[in-house]
Amino acid sequence: MNEYSFIVWQNRAMATTAKSTRRTASRERRRGQLIAATMKCIARKGMSSTSIGDVAREAGLSQGIVNLHFESKDNLLRETLRHLADDYKMRFVKALESSGPGAAAKLLAVMELDLRPSIIDRQKIAVWFAFWGEVKSRPTYRRICYEQDKYYDQVVESLCAEIIEDGDYKDVSATSVAIALTSMTNGMWLSCLISPRTFDRDQAMQAITGLLCRYFPKHYS
Repeated sequence: MNEYSFIVWQNRAMATTAKSTRRTASRERRRGQLIAATMKCIARKGMSSTSIGDVAREAGLSQGIVNLHFESKDNLLRETLRHLADDYKMRFVKALESSGPGAAAKLLAVMELDLRPSIIDRQKIAVWFAFWGEVKSRPTYRRICYEQDKYYDQVVESLCAEIIEDGDYKDVSATSVAIALTSMTNGMWLSCLISPRTFDRDQAMQAITGLLCRYFPKHYS
């Protein structure tokens, strides 16, 4: 291959790669658009009443596009739940990494995360509860939710255990504190969903810090 032929080949290869990259990016954007539309439909109509046609209309696309990317409603719902779980885990890990170095700071950071507007959003919460209501009869949903809950519970309990050891707290169970914190934040999500006008994020955070102060007075004030 002479120099000119090599340059032509190289340019064609670069063009093909760029085209493939654009096609992949476009595909991911389209999938994201459809998942966002699915969440809106579930929050508004419920999971069982949401159809592929509803999602297509919400996204402003044809029903064929939905079928092209997800093939079925079951696949679309599964990927929507997976997107929710992955997005939450990404934010959770980021909250841990950006907090202070100590376990107390990290625990407070993940508690604050659950009350951020980007997390305790009524549409997201409605979709979460819709999927949680289906986990008993849907093994795939149950597995995705279990994996997320297990990771969250392990991290929170581990942080509680570090705080207990650091403060030499007697008769305090890391497991019990983790369960109390998780139950409290889950209850706050539900309160935000059913009573949005009376739910107050600042008061909710005060309740969480109050519980932390009760269990770990040397670390929180």
